Amino acid sequence: MVRIGSAPADFRSAAELLDRFNREFDCPSPGPGFLATRVAELAREDAVVLLAADRESDLGIAVVRFRRAIWSQGLEAYLAELYVVPESRRRGLGGELMEAVLAAARERGCDTVDLGTDEGDHDAHRLYERFGFSNLVDADAAEPERMLFYEREL
Repeated sequence: MVRIGSAPADFRSAAELLDRFNREFDCPSPGPGFLATRVAELAREDAVVLLAADRESDLGIAVVRFRRAIWSQGLEAYLAELYVVPESRRRGLGGELMEAVLAAARERGCDTVDLGTDEGDHDAHRLYERFGFSNLVDADAAEPERMLFYEREL
């Protein structure tokens, strides 16, 4: 079951999942307290927080942020985070979250959804490609160009 998180308990759950995500991959995290406040702020402004759950607990999260597009009147959606706890992977939760992400983007009038992922995260690549995402500029070209995502901390 996927729901949109909009209550303080949802933001705490989202923060715990995001913190767990970073710690699983040895990335720094500001901690669940900071993240709960930040997720609540983003949800009020321009993001949708989707939580995948079973009857007892939240098992995954997707955070989608929206921005105005340059090349059209629509919006662009940015899938900022997608995570399923290790013990719940390969049960379809990532797919459920992706379906909910695409539905939320369509509801908001988005023309595109973009995301970034690590080169070695082959499970994520398979999930995204299953949902039609590509990292090629023109997949039908004789020699398609690979798209690259760059970032820099300030």
